[in-house]
Amino acid sequence: MFERFNNSSNGARFEPRLAYSDNARFNGLTDDTDNAVATHLKVAIHQRLLDKINLAALEKMPRDKIAEQISPLVRKLLNEERAALNTSEYAQLLSEILDEVLGLGPLEPLLKDPMISDILVNTHSQVFVERLGMLEKTEVRFKDDAHLLRIIQKIVSAVGRRVDESQPWVDARLADGSRVNALLPPCAVDGPLLSIRKFSKMPFTIDRLIDNGTITPEIADFFEVVVRTRLNVLISGGTGTGKTTMLNAMSSLIGNKERIVTIEDTAELQMQQDHVGRMETRPANIEGQGKVSQRDLVRNALRMRPDRIILGEVRGVEVIDMLQAMNTGHDGSMTTIHANGPRDALTRLEHMTAMTGFDIPTRSLRGQMASALQVIVQLRRFSDGKRRVVSIQEITGLEGDIISMQEIYTYRQQGIDKDGRVIGYHTPTGIRPKLAERAAEFGYALPEKAFKPIREEAGASA
Repeated sequence: MFERFNNSSNGARFEPRLAYSDNARFNGLTDDTDNAVATHLKVAIHQRLLDKINLAALEKMPRDKIAEQISPLVRKLLNEERAALNTSEYAQLLSEILDEVLGLGPLEPLLKDPMISDILVNTHSQVFVERLGMLEKTEVRFKDDAHLLRIIQKIVSAVGRRVDESQPWVDARLADGSRVNALLPPCAVDGPLLSIRKFSKMPFTIDRLIDNGTITPEIADFFEVVVRTRLNVLISGGTGTGKTTMLNAMSSLIGNKERIVTIEDTAELQMQQDHVGRMETRPANIEGQGKVSQRDLVRNALRMRPDRIILGEVRGVEVIDMLQAMNTGHDGSMTTIHANGPRDALTRLEHMTAMTGFDIPTRSLRGQMASALQVIVQLRRFSDGKRRVVSIQEITGLEGDIISMQEIYTYRQQGIDKDGRVIGYHTPTGIRPKLAERAAEFGYALPEKAFKPIREEAGASA
């Protein structure tokens, strides 16, 4: 859309039909309890296997070789448990036991399902997933809270973190980058709580956001101009609105000749450039020492000669250092913030600055914010589960004590169809952005027609 002046640059649930003898320890169970029996059997065999195998040696072997090694042992243990399974049931049980030994047990099929984006565990007996933007209850179960706790400990210990009664919550990540949060009793009243935001194995690009309906090709072209002209961007939205996804997609537009430093509480950004330095915070150890905060890393990043700093989310005292970085030669930096609207995002930044303890006059602080930030992208998750950009605002300066903004693009919702899908469309507001002059300096033309509003009857879409 914008002309360039030059050419530079299904996991299935295990439902066995178990045949037990009259003396079986599970004698009397009905078909309705098959799933509970399967879970008990799988966990029982897994616990006995741990006493008989060398896990350190198994980690160096491929999964099929491990299956060959433990298969005879599993059959022996099944005989001792007096469980009779047919061939397909045994193969499924063996697969799930391997998941217990090498993976995350009952969660493995959910983690392998590409249609699932979130896994939400409400104690051992209830597991929900978000599939294609909608929540649904699954048949997945853990044996008990101790079983669930063992899986949680396996996750957090792999990244050098801890969770116990003295520190009952933790943020961690899986090997593939998926974000994990866990909360234990006594803070979790009914039992351990676990949530996993899955990490897409396919890097999020602008084209994928267009396909998903999050943005339009015209907005994508506008984002390219914003990123390539090194404007500082604040991505705002509520929980689960796709802020990190948008940050990943917009950062993919950064050229490959720039040095990028990323700072996150839990490393999950998928940077696609060659020259990237990734940093992650660290919690305090059991003695309360060794904590490394986002503010520590932002300060350290300034000494690493970055062209751009990508902060996964600004949420505390690091805000003042981030604003200073954006104002002192690190143009084109990006971050996200939890907020319900662009104006609310700026208010939250003010509140975070107050947390630093510095007594900064309001006008001075807002002047620094207006100078540091140029574009705010607002995201929203709609009732049909889809995430869309609902507003793109340009910060134009300071008028008195108020940061002035103008909306360049907006999303207009028209209703909901019979299938529950939101009907609406993206459209320019008719305002030509002031950043057009900067874009021209970088060789991008922003024609007037690119910002002409779309008529409602022409823009409607599901």
